[in-house]
Amino acid sequence: MNSMEVNQEVIAHLAELSHFALSEAESSQLASNIKDIIGYISQLDELNTSNVEPTYQVFEMENIWREDEILPQEADREQLLALTKEVSNHQIKVPKVL
Repeated sequence: MNSMEVNQEVIAHLAELSHFALSEAESSQLASNIKDIIGYISQLDELNTSNVEPTYQVFEMENIWREDEILPQEADREQLLALTKEVSNHQIKVPKVL
């Protein structure tokens, strides 16, 4: 595995990209944690996976398909619009989000 050295310069760059303000102690601790994580992950390179099928889904799940069915509603459009605070052009008017 071709790994990059994790040092204070790399941590400072990551903190800047993430908009994190790190103290010196936090930066040192983060560098140590990242080194530990990379070391742990690099152990996976030692595994022989040549005869192992990739796993795409760990649970035996399957979609259950059904036909769409339109059922009669108890309220009509005008009754539903009457429940709203504000209506404009036969539509519910909501506050601007953006």
